[in-house]
Amino acid sequence: MIVRTTEEITGTDRDVAAAHWRSKRIILADDGVGFSFHETTIEPNTVSEFHYRHHVEAVWVVEGTGMLTDLETGQDYPLRPGSMYLLNGHERHRVTTDTTMRMLCVFNPPVTGQEVHDENGAYPAAVAN
Repeated sequence: MIVRTTEEITGTDRDVAAAHWRSKRIILADDGVGFSFHETTIEPNTVSEFHYRHHVEAVWVVEGTGMLTDLETGQDYPLRPGSMYLLNGHERHRVTTDTTMRMLCVFNPPVTGQEVHDENGAYPAAVAN
């Protein structure tokens, strides 16, 4: 059994920040459960583009409002608490925030926790442990 709090993760190597977002990586690849689980916060009035070419990501919005844009189709989806989106086709996407957004995210395959987005907003392919 694994029990962790976001409080104990804060300020550790599981607490990763970039220009407009912060991700607390609660479950990672080295936990050996086949997925990773993150709490991600994106600052208000920002635009972030992502493309997870090697991962499927499910996102559950628990706080804040914004817009998800599928960059493959141009379709926009409003985001608010209770919204979920699944990037099961490795879609390039944009998240535009109106307010601070807090989301719970699951990645498969799991991330190691030290990935950084490349110039295309992607994480590298998973490395077997």
